Amino acid sequence: MSIISERAGGLHQFRQPTFAELYLPKLVTVWREGYGVADLRADVFAGLTVAIVALPLSMAIAIASGVTPDRGLYTAVVGGFVVSLLGGSRFQIGGPAGAFIVLVAVTAERHGVDGVILATLMAGLLLVAAGFLRIGTYIKFIPYPVTVGFTAGIAVIIFASQLRDLAGITLSAKEPSEFIPKLVALAGGLRTVNPSALAVAVGSILVIAGLRRWRPSWPGILIAVVLAAVVTAALSLPVETIGTRFGGIPRELPSPAWPVFSPEKAIAVLPDAIAFALLAAIESLLSAVVADGMTGRRHRSNCELVAQGAANIASALFGGICVTGLIARTATNIRAGARGPLAGMLHAVVLLLFMLVAAPLASYIPLAALAAVLVVVAWTMAEKREFATLLRSSWGDAVVLLATFLLTIFRDLTEGILVGFALGAVLFIHRMAEVTGIEERTPLVDADRPDDSDGERVPYDPELAVDRDVLVYRITGAFFFGAASAIGSVLDGIADRRKAFVVDFAAVPFLDSTAANVLGRVAAKAHRQGIRLFITGASPTVRRALLTHGVTPPRARYRETIERAVADIKAHAVDKAAAD
Repeated sequence: MSIISERAGGLHQFRQPTFAELYLPKLVTVWREGYGVADLRADVFAGLTVAIVALPLSMAIAIASGVTPDRGLYTAVVGGFVVSLLGGSRFQIGGPAGAFIVLVAVTAERHGVDGVILATLMAGLLLVAAGFLRIGTYIKFIPYPVTVGFTAGIAVIIFASQLRDLAGITLSAKEPSEFIPKLVALAGGLRTVNPSALAVAVGSILVIAGLRRWRPSWPGILIAVVLAAVVTAALSLPVETIGTRFGGIPRELPSPAWPVFSPEKAIAVLPDAIAFALLAAIESLLSAVVADGMTGRRHRSNCELVAQGAANIASALFGGICVTGLIARTATNIRAGARGPLAGMLHAVVLLLFMLVAAPLASYIPLAALAAVLVVVAWTMAEKREFATLLRSSWGDAVVLLATFLLTIFRDLTEGILVGFALGAVLFIHRMAEVTGIEERTPLVDADRPDDSDGERVPYDPELAVDRDVLVYRITGAFFFGAASAIGSVLDGIADRRKAFVVDFAAVPFLDSTAANVLGRVAAKAHRQGIRLFITGASPTVRRALLTHGVTPPRARYRETIERAVADIKAHAVDKAAAD
């Protein structure tokens, strides 16, 4: 896979960045660019907004993970602060994530809370090592169907884990962690459903959904939890609360301390630590990519991994659980107008102030309301539209998606990711063999040829290379998940520097869903920026894949050749000038 650019002014040379440049926190970058009072005001507002969202979620995720709610707050305060302080993403918000619920709950069941904390510390060390070894670059190679599959699988597991508190079901034995035994046990306890708890949960879901539709700028989750607490206390409803199950939450951070350690315990929790580190790396870098797409900025993946590692180490020292970048809260941070990492640091400070001032009020929060919050989170994170798109796109993507999805639910998250990645690689090899077998005269990579006069070479056109309004990129070879991130970065980076650009697929034998999804994001960004994107030379198969993933008019226009696309761009520019 190669990519060739024609830019104004000739070739653009890139120098190798230094170590300090690669691992310089974005906080320093923002300050160097200039940070004024208006920026501070925007970050204060964004930090407060994200803290309002993170407050109930942090406690809900901790409870669902099998630990006390205060550990969720410790994680958000300490881990969230360190992620923003040291991170390689300008807008990343760190804290406890719903994706970790299953892993943390299983680890707590097998090794106790001390085992969870030790595994979190070890995962942090692994992430720091991965960042300095620059492994973050390769995590981007995970195929798109794998990320959608395991995210949807996690959403199903989160939903199942909340059914007991959602309906106030009482079980005679401990709730199983495995999916099918859990459902069987909950079905056996249906006769113990608490109508009051179910009413509180349904009411909370309706409030959140209603506010998202009619008042999207309001903090629906916090409002729903507060209303549920007020109604429960005012009517003396017989439902379980944070106070009745956990005795409330403390009003201060604990003193930092090393987790209980022994070589035997470290070896026992090592597989869990590896799973924590793998999921934290994937989730945080996905979140950073989403932030890049929303803002047009560019994160540094290896610096972000180092920050995530440091955050997990710090969280463990204060008794917290796993930390990662959070897509929903990061998106909230951006939409609230954040200017830099200080917003994430302030969100952690606001959560700490809540612990210091208003911790006793948390005792009145009903667990059914927190379960309702996580049900809404699961519904949101399931990526239903993307799931359906991949099922329709091709049989290979559907197999990878369903294998990852089902293994995540019925077996293990790490196993689902590894098997999905392996199937994605096999699918790529199969597609390469198909292309080679069917199109024998179109090799995947052109061999070197002499500069003879065989009539195939056309004269060099310097006018196209120096045109300041049009940029042409030619992609050569198979465009698949292994190259999608690098090429996506190049294409995404030019979307605000030209009036129009052309991406030529004439030498691309096929592209997979990951690559098509990358082009979909680029097309959406170009459309938002008012830039005209043209796709040229795409075969029917390539065009079908692009159309399936949202590369459709008016976001992108399809032409047979580069010359035809440039001619249309020039004609449009002339018409626009005449109209003006």
